[in-house]
Amino acid sequence: MWQSRKNAIQNLSFAEFGQRLTTHVFHASLKEMTRHTRFALNVVVRTTLLTAVFVSLAGCAAIVPLEPAPDANNPGCAEVIVRLPERVAEQPQRETNAQATGAWGSPASILLHCGVSVPGPSTLPCVEVNGVDWLEDDAEKPLYRYTTFGRNPAVEVVVDSDKVSGTTTLVDLTGAVEKIPASSHCTDLSDTFAN
Repeated sequence: MWQSRKNAIQNLSFAEFGQRLTTHVFHASLKEMTRHTRFALNVVVRTTLLTAVFVSLAGCAAIVPLEPAPDANNPGCAEVIVRLPERVAEQPQRETNAQATGAWGSPASILLHCGVSVPGPSTLPCVEVNGVDWLEDDAEKPLYRYTTFGRNPAVEVVVDSDKVSGTTTLVDLTGAVEKIPASSHCTDLSDTFAN
């Protein structure tokens, strides 16, 4: 009997042999399991599969579609982009589809463009955050647009103030933006006419 089984095995391909062996072992081991053990194994397998599906879906946030700024190719923008933090104002970083851009939040509540037009003298309020001067434009409230002043290339950050703090956002971005050297700073009109 062993000889006939041995001849039958030799006539099988390696794949067929493996298939039969694992099927035989699997079925034999299932027969030996109690009903409760099979139920527990079923729960473990299903839980593992569901966890894998949810984990893979959680990492599938859509890419944020943006347009690059006119001077996005400026090497200074590369210095900024490689230093962007993974979280800004407690919002997770998102992938974008344009050079020299960044986005955070789901849905995106913070957008960054490097290489926007460098602003000249302006009547917009200027806020200094950790040594970086920003012009603040609130014309589209609750969206606030902050643009660096005195730095070339200029960086623009749009913040949805209903979802995140503009100040916290600018503080979190300072480490990246300060890599562009400041060539000038905001001045107050009263400073110009003093004495």
